[in-house]
Amino acid sequence: MSSSAQLKIGDKTYDLPIIEGTEGEKAIDISKLRDQSGFVTLDIGYKNTGATQSGITFLDGELGVLKYRGYAIEQLAEKSTFIEVAYLLIYGDLPTTKQLTDFQYEISRHTLVHEDMKKFFDGFPSKSHPMGQLSSLVCSLSAFYPESLKSNQTKEELNLSIVKMLSKMATIVSWIYKKSLGHPVMYPQNKYDYVTNFLNMTFGQLTEDVVIDPVVVSAMNTLLILHADHEQNCSTSTVRIVGSSESNIYASVSAGISALWGPLHGGANQAVIEMLEKIKEDGGDTDKWINKAKDKNDPFRLMGFGHRVYKNFDPRAKIIKKACDDILEKLGINDEVLEIAKRLEEVALKDPYFVERKLYPNVDFYSGIIYRALGFPTDMFTVLFALGRLPGWIAQWKEMKQNKEPIGRPRQIYNGAVNREYVEIDKR
Repeated sequence: MSSSAQLKIGDKTYDLPIIEGTEGEKAIDISKLRDQSGFVTLDIGYKNTGATQSGITFLDGELGVLKYRGYAIEQLAEKSTFIEVAYLLIYGDLPTTKQLTDFQYEISRHTLVHEDMKKFFDGFPSKSHPMGQLSSLVCSLSAFYPESLKSNQTKEELNLSIVKMLSKMATIVSWIYKKSLGHPVMYPQNKYDYVTNFLNMTFGQLTEDVVIDPVVVSAMNTLLILHADHEQNCSTSTVRIVGSSESNIYASVSAGISALWGPLHGGANQAVIEMLEKIKEDGGDTDKWINKAKDKNDPFRLMGFGHRVYKNFDPRAKIIKKACDDILEKLGINDEVLEIAKRLEEVALKDPYFVERKLYPNVDFYSGIIYRALGFPTDMFTVLFALGRLPGWIAQWKEMKQNKEPIGRPRQIYNGAVNREYVEIDKR
């Protein structure tokens, strides 16, 4: 195969290097095209444009493959913990026993957030969306830790900012949930591992001891691992492009949270539950709604089925289905909405219409069910997604800095008015 591609514009030909990734992905490098020819490329939504070279996550939508740092997601979900996966994503390799112990210890030392942050909740309206609160609170961390504003942080300073971001995120998320209930916040207990500590702060009570079920801890670990990174999606690209301006880690992650908030990105698991509740309110007749989904003239679409990237199956869905089954069996919840979900799942896995079109239940379908089973309100679902995605955002931000990537500056094709003469206001 040629090591370059040729682009002919008029009577000139330009050689464009061909780059091949370690997993066989091929790209045409157009980095110097504008300098050489004066032309830019137009790729609305960047669906065909690689903005960076990254060694963090590989996915193949056609084959249904997802790997973190070369490790199959199936192995990590089965054998690893969320914090171990976070270390892998951020630092490049699975930790040794000592490295993991030291990492967990460093995180435990920084789980407390400044007491003044409690006052912020007083300023939020009572019905504030949790994602708006999360974005604001995370960004505010830069005010509490001004050393993070240094663009030339030492390795030790950078690692400290990373640890603080990881440790304080779990506390902030749990406080948002507690405040939504009007309950006093629970402080972190450093005797617990990361996920157990988060669940204890979330579901624990000042009035009594609450034992967090190991099945719940296991399911939460799995959920967070499966969401930890997903290549150059909207929120991840946002973190990288904001970070490319040398913005600090807290502001960059806050921007990623805002991007994730959009219903076309992180809100899919919330949309699943809202759809199920709509079916319940209509009488729970799943056959009716399945037929509506099959009717090309009906605008209704089943949420949580199929995926814009995975054209075969979502590898995360196979893993999370077992966690979902375990949770529902363990908790023994009698919930009509979850029963509707089970019926839809059964049809989608067997009905030729869905099978032929590869409209399988995806990770958002199952994660929404699990979060509901655990007792989270739907508007917390995207916040939990953000908690899981945090290690990926950090890893991408760190890689961007280490690669010394230039500030992101997309081009455009202007199609507005030209050469207009200014008209005095009294003559318009």
